[in-house]
This record gives sequence, structure tokens and C-alpha cells, in this order.
Amino acid sequence: MASLAEIEAMIARMALGDRQAFSALYDATGAKLFGLCLRVLNDREEAEDALQEAFVKIWRNADRYAANGLSPMTWLIALTRNTAIDRLRARRRHPDGDDGIEDMPARTPTPEAAAIAASEAKRIATCFEELEDVRAQAVRGAYLDGMTYQELAQRHDVPLNTMRTWLRRSLLKLKECLSR
Repeated sequence: MASLAEIEAMIARMALGDRQAFSALYDATGAKLFGLCLRVLNDREEAEDALQEAFVKIWRNADRYAANGLSPMTWLIALTRNTAIDRLRARRRHPDGDDGIEDMPARTPTPEAAAIAASEAKRIATCFEELEDVRAQAVRGAYLDGMTYQELAQRHDVPLNTMRTWLRRSLLKLKECLSR
């Protein structure tokens, strides 16, 4: 797995139009980001499409990435997660609609990348266990299932600002757990 500094360097080279950096970034992060898409969309084919769309966005927005000391994976994961959630919401609005995106051949993750992704998934699952059940459900609903804060507040019968507070505090706990 590439180091965070190497990933930042790849993004910087992509901002200059370096296609080899794009390929290297895909190889280094594709398996993890695909796992995220698959978790959000729960459909392999649609997850592949979402990953492709996310990498197009990453390519187009590489010049907007600011190396500010935060993990470049945070930027990549947020962009990918938002892409998958957008597709999930579009699916809800248009259950049998075609998004018109052309298919690109997908690269399969290497065994090493798959093992790393599985290890990361275990770490995240362990950290989720540290949250109260209702708050873990809220985080999954917001960040994996694409639910809005309003939908979550209604589901859990709490005010909207309370839901925002739950999510913010839960994310901070998850961040702290993952940094140990």
C-alpha cells in the first residue's frame, strides 16, 4: 500500500495531467474505494460504475486538492462516498433510469490490496462497536446508506440539530479510534 505522502504526490502529479500517476493512484486506492462504493450501493455493477465516476471526478479535481496535513485518503473517500450516495439517491428517484455513463474496464484489486481493504474494514467495524447502537446506526444511515440528516432525525425521533450533534460526535469518536 502506498504511503500517504506517495498518494499526495500522485494527486499532485495528476493535477499536472500525469496519466501514470492516475493509474498508480487507482492501483493504490481502488480496492478500498470500491469497497466503500459496494457498501453504499449494495450492488457490484453499480459500485463499479460509481468507482469509475469517482475516479473521473478525482482526475478532474486533482488540482483542487490541498495538501494541508490531513490524510489524502480523507479527500478521496469523501469524494467517492459522495459519488456513491448521489447514485443511491438518483436510484431512489429513478429506479430504472440509465445514467448514460460509458463502461470502462475495471481493474480487479490485487490480493494484497484486498487483504489491506479487509484489514481496514475490520478496524472500522471494531471502532463502530465503541459507539452506542443508535448512534452507530445513524452514522451508517448518513454515510453509508445516503440518508439525509432530516430522514435520520425522523427515524430516530430526535430534533434535527440533535442528529447533527450525534453524527459530529460519533465521527470524532471514530476518528479518535482509527488514529490509535
